[in-house]
Amino acid sequence: MLKYMTTDAAISTLIFEPIPPGELEKIRAARIDEAGNRLAPQVDTEGGSPLRCCLRETRPGERVLLIAYTPPGASGPYAERGPLFIHPDPCEGYPSSHLYPPGLSHRQQVVRAYDHHGRIADGVLVASGDHAMTVIREMLARPDVALVHLRNVGYGCYNCTVRSG
Repeated sequence: MLKYMTTDAAISTLIFEPIPPGELEKIRAARIDEAGNRLAPQVDTEGGSPLRCCLRETRPGERVLLIAYTPPGASGPYAERGPLFIHPDPCEGYPSSHLYPPGLSHRQQVVRAYDHHGRIADGVLVASGDHAMTVIREMLARPDVALVHLRNVGYGCYNCTVRSG
């Protein structure tokens, strides 16, 4: 439950961050993820899988890499490594960092807040991008929250990081 409600919706700017391009470049070049798994492109025949390099869903027949990744902001036992998809080659990235990713806006998500020590401070299930925006702004207005993650509901996989800008 949100502990600090605010009527001030004027957090200056929200920044939606995919996996940083430099990290993606290292992973792709090594063809090994942080868990030591060898990476091989595969085809997402059905499409609809969230890509963490450009924050959109895959198209049917699109090539992807499945990698193990630990997102930024969490530490100690809260630093969760999980599976996620990226493009096997450099892509356009996410060009609209100040907007909720349109390709994820229809998805039910968990908005999970982390404090300045990397511990989970809160978590809220949201029905859509509109609902998520309200929760993100409320969480980031709290003095104890450093950043939030958007995570998938079914598998708990990380989608992106959101910070105040």
